Amino acid sequence: MTMRFYDTATATIRDFEPVRPGEASLYYCGATVQGAPHIGHVRSALVFDQLSRWLTYRGLKVTTVRNVTDIDDKILANSNRSFEEGFEGEFPGEEWWALAYRFEKVFAQAYESLGITPPTYEPRATGHIPEMHALIQRLIDEGHAYPALDDSGDVYFDVKSWPQYGALTHQKLDELKDAEDADPRGKRDPRDFALWKGYKVGEPETAAWDSPWGRGRPGWHLECSAMAGKYLGARFDIHGGGLDLRFPHHENELAQSTAAGDNFANFWLHNGLVTFEGEKMSKSIGNTVSPADMLQTARPLVVRYYLGQAHYRSVLDYRPTSLEEAKVAVERIEAFIAQNLEGINQRAEVPGEFAAAMDDDLNIPRALAVLHEKVREGNAERAQGADATGIASQVFAMAKVLGLTQLMSFAGSSASSDAEHAALDSLIQTMLVQRTDARARKDWATADQIRDALAEAGITIKDGVEGSSWSIS
Repeated sequence: MTMRFYDTATATIRDFEPVRPGEASLYYCGATVQGAPHIGHVRSALVFDQLSRWLTYRGLKVTTVRNVTDIDDKILANSNRSFEEGFEGEFPGEEWWALAYRFEKVFAQAYESLGITPPTYEPRATGHIPEMHALIQRLIDEGHAYPALDDSGDVYFDVKSWPQYGALTHQKLDELKDAEDADPRGKRDPRDFALWKGYKVGEPETAAWDSPWGRGRPGWHLECSAMAGKYLGARFDIHGGGLDLRFPHHENELAQSTAAGDNFANFWLHNGLVTFEGEKMSKSIGNTVSPADMLQTARPLVVRYYLGQAHYRSVLDYRPTSLEEAKVAVERIEAFIAQNLEGINQRAEVPGEFAAAMDDDLNIPRALAVLHEKVREGNAERAQGADATGIASQVFAMAKVLGLTQLMSFAGSSASSDAEHAALDSLIQTMLVQRTDARARKDWATADQIRDALAEAGITIKDGVEGSSWSIS
């Protein structure tokens, strides 16, 4: 089956045909390192890690680029704030570059903890100033950019000069709000956005670079266009990021790159946001959750499973019980693999139904349904005394391509997933299979007897459309 993905630009699911046969190129927006990450940041990185793993499994040589925005208005503001207010917590008094590097390491630690594969390249914005200057000059030469009218040193993209502006988000220019990334006094049109920001008195001298238009620093949107072009070329396969980046960030990236003569991304993929019990996460409300918060209460395996279980384009809603539910689900997979580990063929292929789900716009929920069904099938085989290693090999292959096996523990002691847990799960799964068979025969007395015996042992059974699960009361 041909891989197909939803393209934001065309608002359709399209067949994926690589720009270069046998290869796949992916750029997705990484961290603006102004503060510690929240789970929305990590979810985005995990989504594109899943995508990269699947493209690799399908035999493509994958090049991934995830940028680090280490110079930005908010980084400077937080650094300045730390000195003015003398913060002792998240923002102790430190230079902007030190603050950015500190939080870059926090992001890196979160990615590593959850088994997110490092990208092929992870460029910092501050390391690509010459490439940004070259892109700005191309835009000026083509008549799509101009130095500010007030001699501030700013340079702006002229949105009226590019009729395709708004194509990514399907908006008309007359409907768009003013760009708020710079003082409008030097603009021809208040909707023009900054490519270069001239140095202002009071800003750190170290946060400005010489340019043909005066000392200053790059605009946020320009940074990604310049880095994507350098590492992936004028035309590449996929540009990704969170849904909140579609406008203005990705719209502006597309405009300035194509106006400069690059074809840019063939597909635009956007992952959904994370909410807290149906509400947008906000520091002002106090309902934000960080990766560190999650990792204090659950294993990295559980957190990865939770953040990666929904379809990438859907909203992921966090609730206080979310991690516990994810724990029950993923540790059932882990226990089944552990019980059959000795006979597993670690080079086995994934089942066709799983592959079809992944090829179909990376449909993780449908793929996980196949995975859990195989676990149930394998446990049923074991309950009847049959060899389940063939099924276990398929389960291992599916869990591996989802990035789960590297975080699993198959021997020794680990929280809630040691040998005792595996043995207990095996016994309970056997009883659940017997209970299911009894209910299928309408032998309600036997089914109730099994349920009651488990309840007396402190085991709660939950029946659902995908089968029965258990947890300790």
